Amino acid sequence: MITLGHYLVVSGMLFALGLAGVIARRNIIIVYMCLEMMLSAANLALVGFSRFHVVNGLPDYTAQSLVFFTITVAAAEVAVGLAIIVALFRSKQSVDVESVTKLQG
Repeated sequence: MITLGHYLVVSGMLFALGLAGVIARRNIIIVYMCLEMMLSAANLALVGFSRFHVVNGLPDYTAQSLVFFTITVAAAEVAVGLAIIVALFRSKQSVDVESVTKLQG
């Protein structure tokens, strides 16, 4: 039987893996994907808490509706973020984090 602890362990592992990727990697696209993994880990924790928080005999779906909202916002964030990464690549000819040390107009 899957318990809340299982959800939280998987969520914690995903978050730690994403955090390690953000800290260790130099490729902007990989860092961006790791940030999205951290967001997904937070969403998984929200779903777990929502699933096991029972109100009047039914799971509380409030947090799950919040997850749908965050997924929608994350989709928009991905579109804007990838556009920024493409613009940085066109100007610097590199996706290395070290090549983007200054913000210039």
